[in-house]
Amino acid sequence: MTTATRTIVMTGATRGIGLEAAAEILRRSPETHLVVLAREASAAHVLPWLRAVSPHVSAIHVDLAAKASVEAAAAQVEDLVDAGALPPLRGVVCNAGVHLSDALHTSADGYELTFAVNVLATHLLLRRLHPHLQAPARIVVSVSDAHYGDLRHTGATMPAPHWQDPAILSRPGAFGRSERVRSGGRRAYTTSKLGGIHLVHEWARRLPEGVDIVAYNPSLVTGTGLAREAGGSLQFVMKWLIPVLEVTPLVDTRPVAGRKLADVVLGVTKASTGSYVHRTRVMRSSAESYDADRERMLWEWLEKA
Repeated sequence: MTTATRTIVMTGATRGIGLEAAAEILRRSPETHLVVLAREASAAHVLPWLRAVSPHVSAIHVDLAAKASVEAAAAQVEDLVDAGALPPLRGVVCNAGVHLSDALHTSADGYELTFAVNVLATHLLLRRLHPHLQAPARIVVSVSDAHYGDLRHTGATMPAPHWQDPAILSRPGAFGRSERVRSGGRRAYTTSKLGGIHLVHEWARRLPEGVDIVAYNPSLVTGTGLAREAGGSLQFVMKWLIPVLEVTPLVDTRPVAGRKLADVVLGVTKASTGSYVHRTRVMRSSAESYDADRERMLWEWLEKA
């Protein structure tokens, strides 16, 4: 097999579309060494399967809900790349995310857990790794059309995001009735996905030429397990109603969505830096997601967090 000549680092590669995309990247790009950032037990479970596809895969333990763990994992990547133990870093895929039943869960550092994993951890990882990226390189951040929060994009299953000062958003209980499934957990999720797009826009302004960052929205995908902790009717909808739509163009299965994510990561799907990729094509995200003042404020808060 071809010796690996580049490294891609990926979170969210141990289940759902991330696992499918990881295998697809290894299968289609034998020159890639994939570094999976995941909890130790999850990585141990999937590494044998991924190594059956390619020997060029390794894992580094991380808890995305703890700043110190994210920093330590990124430092390991830095050390391995600098020492030549890994090929040059050419990609980072931030695919991990959580969707909880309320907005009261707390991270190891005291932040609201959805915000900590879906926004803060992404920024911390990119802050440490982006100086090591060698052009041409691509960063992909998985987001969601749930950030629209409207009938057309969510079928009224998700509330609209409620953006506030990040210092408030990052606290448990930031929303009215944060203990509730819809007004708490789901609103925290849609707001975090809006934050992910804000983050992509601001990083796109700051990254050097040749290092691109794009947001990827898989839209509706069956069997991902993302709603397993979401509570309420969403679990029923995702398990029993959405799979019925697999025969339509509205919904993708995990393998199909994984291939589409791999297309974005590998550059098969063409997208300029700062783009929002909906499944296979570049389009505009919500009108609310384009706000330079919010994006700068979010960046400044994250830099201090």
